[in-house]
Amino acid sequence: MSEEKDHCEQLTTTVAIAQDGLPANPRAVCSVCKRLYREPKILPCLHTFCLDCISHLEPFSVHAGRNRDAPERKGSDGETPKEKAAPITVTVLCPDCDSEVDLPPSGPAGLTTDHLALDEVFLETLVRNGPLGCDLCGEGRAESRCEICCVNLCEFCFQAHRRQTRTASHSIQQLQDLKSQGRLCRPVLCAFHPGQELRLFCQPCDLPVCLECAATLHSEHRCSPAHEVIGCHGDHIRTLVTVRLRPRLQRLEQTLQKVEGSQEALQTRVEATANEVRAFARGYASAVEAHCLALLRCLEELHIQRKNQLHLQRAQLQQALSDVHGGVDFADRLLSCGSDAEILSTKGVTLRRLSSLAESSCDDQLAALVPDDGSGIRFDPRGLAGEVSGYPVVGVIHFKPLDPNKCTIDGQGLQQANEGQQAHFTLVCRNSSGDQMARGGDHVLVSIVHREKKNCVVESTVVDNNDGSYKVSYTPDEAGTYSVWVCVKAQHVKGSPFILNVTKKLRLHTGVFHCCSFCSSGGAKEARCGCPGTMPGGFQGCGHNHKGHPGKPHWSCCGSTTEKSECLPASVIKAVSAGKHVRTIEL
Repeated sequence: MSEEKDHCEQLTTTVAIAQDGLPANPRAVCSVCKRLYREPKILPCLHTFCLDCISHLEPFSVHAGRNRDAPERKGSDGETPKEKAAPITVTVLCPDCDSEVDLPPSGPAGLTTDHLALDEVFLETLVRNGPLGCDLCGEGRAESRCEICCVNLCEFCFQAHRRQTRTASHSIQQLQDLKSQGRLCRPVLCAFHPGQELRLFCQPCDLPVCLECAATLHSEHRCSPAHEVIGCHGDHIRTLVTVRLRPRLQRLEQTLQKVEGSQEALQTRVEATANEVRAFARGYASAVEAHCLALLRCLEELHIQRKNQLHLQRAQLQQALSDVHGGVDFADRLLSCGSDAEILSTKGVTLRRLSSLAESSCDDQLAALVPDDGSGIRFDPRGLAGEVSGYPVVGVIHFKPLDPNKCTIDGQGLQQANEGQQAHFTLVCRNSSGDQMARGGDHVLVSIVHREKKNCVVESTVVDNNDGSYKVSYTPDEAGTYSVWVCVKAQHVKGSPFILNVTKKLRLHTGVFHCCSFCSSGGAKEARCGCPGTMPGGFQGCGHNHKGHPGKPHWSCCGSTTEKSECLPASVIKAVSAGKHVRTIEL
């Protein structure tokens, strides 16, 4: 291990990152371990970390093959040599930028050393630790530093360093001067030949070398002084930075400023919109609360109104009951206990009172009265209720009760239907004002009974449309006249019961058309059709005067009534014998 490495480890183990609450130089601190660099190595993404920190990174991937940053070497035939096994390449993620970087085959130790980071570590140590001890004797106070040996020297060791032939030519600087400079400029030493400065550059190997390396390891290579080639390589780096990277850096900074400005504008807009939403929610909540209170007040007023009405009805019924009860009691007592003279003497006043009670119109009105049980009070949460403080609100209380006398029925199925065919009609429930109820749920009863055959009942289906209307469907199995009872809340709607006429189902004719038997037989009243059916008339049903056959239309189908046909001409009738079909019109 080199002297530089040993001394660096010694410094980093004794120096705190921050003293007196002041932060350390970030360029001297590893971002992984948060300590001063120990053997800083540069990853291909140009981020520096301690060698030990890089060694402990979890491999992102491991694969066999050449390094992605190394040039591919091929044999004379253009093929990659196969005599050597492909090296194992380990890829890790940079802790700073998350880039995928490949480690050299020799491991993290093969990475380039960051000498600038070492300079920052030394300066940080020099500034933070104050007086340093001599690295050679360990007793005196260090006042100077050998840039070649990278050691701090006291005055005695400094003189001894100058007297030795091997170190007499080393460059030595005062620590005080290094502190004032704020930057450490020291030579880079060879890792293979300690004490030898890297003054040459091997162009084939693209590596800086020392004099001994140039004389031994790179003797056949072209090695030039570093100060002669630095211009070319430095200009290449400078050109990349100046021509391509700095303009891109400016564009990135400008774009980043725009993005950050957009972030701030977005945050401002979102906060303003959030404030608007909160203000709207507070106002809307206040409006909803006010609407709720208004609905509750309306409900309470409705409650008081209906309660007073029921109280008045109850008082009227109690008074009427008391009057009738008193008249009946008096009449019973008079008839059971009074003598003939007493009955006759009080007959006049008694009859007048009893007649008045019996003929009272108020009694008839009260008998037909349907008490308000509150069933007409319903809350519609979707009903539009206008605006409160500029906010639209919903929720309406419907308080008008259902009135069976105002209910209406739509549809032809209430009056006409055909045998075996489904028929429909719609019941629309309405309140006392004639308006359609906005909700369903009422008890609707529909009964369809044959007027002559009481045991003939048609089943019906009632579908609640939940809007105050009800669809009624039924299928009659037998023709005739029916009574249709439609009741809501055990009360008949206006017009109930209704008269329903169910006509017989029409049957298709399967035979031939012919004139009636009377016409076909030349006027014989006893003539009958030869088919099993009965003609709808004979002499009486034809409708003709049978004198010349004027040809008026009449029903002329065997056993059914489907279509009308004309009487046959007289020439045809003469050729027809009684009881036989005239095959003239085929179905």
